[in-house]
Amino acid sequence: MESKQWNVKLYITEEGDNTRARAVLDTPETHEVTGTGMARRNPIDRPMAEIGDELAASRALEDLAVRLHDVASDDIVQFSGPAEAQGR
Repeated sequence: MESKQWNVKLYITEEGDNTRARAVLDTPETHEVTGTGMARRNPIDRPMAEIGDELAASRALEDLAVRLHDVASDDIVQFSGPAEAQGR
């Protein structure tokens, strides 16, 4: 049984009422896949940086998941079917 560990790094930056997040997955197989997310505080709301961080991070992870799914879909198209049909 083979065990693998993939790590995602989250980078969060705040500027005024805007919070941006970047989620980066780096694996030997897919190299680097990045997702981004943003949150914007309504000026009438109380400043709670943690909420902006959570929203931006969750959106970045969601975007990362979609992009990773696209990588997998491309691999399926490229490598599906018998090996002989793919010229291997």
